Amino acid sequence: MWVLPISASEKKPLYRQIIQLIEEGIGNGMLNAGERLPSERQLSELLGVNRSTVITALDHLADQGVLLRKTGSGTFVNPEKWGLQAYPVLNWSPPGRVPGRSGLDDYAIRAEALRKKCTLQQLPLLDLGSGNITADLLPEQTFPELSWYTLCAQEQDVENALLGLHSFRHAVQRHLRDTLALEVDLDQILITSGAQQALFLIAQTLLKPGDIIGVESPSYFYLLPIFQASGLRLCALPIDEEGVIPEKLSQLSQKNRLRMIFINPIFQNPTGYVMGPERKKALLQLCRAKQIPIVEDDAYSLLSFDPYTDITPLKKYDRQQQVIYIGSLSKYIGNNIRAGWLVAPKAIINKLANIRQKIDSGLSALPQLLAEHYLINHMAQHTLLLQTQLGARAEQLTRWLAQQYPGEFLVKKPLGGYFLYARFTTATTGSSLNEILFDLLEKHIIVARGDDFGDKKPALRLNYAHFTTAPSR
Repeated sequence: MWVLPISASEKKPLYRQIIQLIEEGIGNGMLNAGERLPSERQLSELLGVNRSTVITALDHLADQGVLLRKTGSGTFVNPEKWGLQAYPVLNWSPPGRVPGRSGLDDYAIRAEALRKKCTLQQLPLLDLGSGNITADLLPEQTFPELSWYTLCAQEQDVENALLGLHSFRHAVQRHLRDTLALEVDLDQILITSGAQQALFLIAQTLLKPGDIIGVESPSYFYLLPIFQASGLRLCALPIDEEGVIPEKLSQLSQKNRLRMIFINPIFQNPTGYVMGPERKKALLQLCRAKQIPIVEDDAYSLLSFDPYTDITPLKKYDRQQQVIYIGSLSKYIGNNIRAGWLVAPKAIINKLANIRQKIDSGLSALPQLLAEHYLINHMAQHTLLLQTQLGARAEQLTRWLAQQYPGEFLVKKPLGGYFLYARFTTATTGSSLNEILFDLLEKHIIVARGDDFGDKKPALRLNYAHFTTAPSR
């Protein structure tokens, strides 16, 4: 039993001791996501305290989102991140489990076993649950001639070490101007080792534990451990086919003090939506009135299948310096060359750069030089190849899914990016969802599930970059 005795001799109130016990039980894995706690009466007997003391502790944890109180059913550990009051866990102690999928449910176990089996036996496997590009779509990139002296000299320059290589920042500045018509000053660009480092710096520098941030529902932001590790509380932002709904955001902001919102407005992960110009302007106007900063992650905007799709960044409409813009190259050249950028007001850039300098003493010059070489010499041609190949694979996967599971999915034709988001029809139950998931595993196909991204409705996210043809067994 995870319950430990409560001591009346301690200075800490009894209900606070109960709160601590439950939080520690969740942190060390003794209490799992979705697990039901003993009843109020049982807890009062086990702990030797009044039932009212137990109720006070449970109500407090329910208010923080740690527990869910269901009338007639009992008290449960919150299986989601939405609304959860998390606590910072960035320390050297072994991390405990946090509410959310543990990765040990039946489907996850079978999927991981299938990966190992296919690797060991060299069997075909389609991992459509991946978020990465496939090897056959990587650029055939030549490497610049670099001397060891050049690399060392670049890294010893103070400005290069703090903000990123001067030449790479120039290349990023030209890239944003030429491809997205986004004009930014050079001192507003900070080079990062990818989008996740940018998000980490924002979470650690501009926010504090307990802050409430808005995240699209569903969104890949929900999947990241960065926010919960920083002690931030996630608020679900309802979206439609154009992204965050301003009216819903306004209502949420009246109930919660949103310190920042995080969005992915162009070919959003996982839904693939594209935010239109009027929605972007309305969102900016609302957030300006509410004094809510916006973080825009732009990972896929150049991967459009239709030249008429509006891929203008939200940052383009920003006149009040209220948007922090994040870009990276991982969706174009893979994860091995970790290079990205963050665009923000100069004061914010310097603040983030100083914190990053204290953490890792600057960035390596080599990945920046390789990324710069790609931007200047390869990206234009390679992007055209990606648009063609990804568009064709998206159509193939859409047709295949309709043929294999007729009437099971509601699918919107992808406009760009990597992902097809297939929502189940209203008639789909949990059992039929599992039947399809396990049938896909029988076909040697792995997918990501909607609830991985905080979706409360059954759905699948499929990476069509990996779909050349269904595996034959």
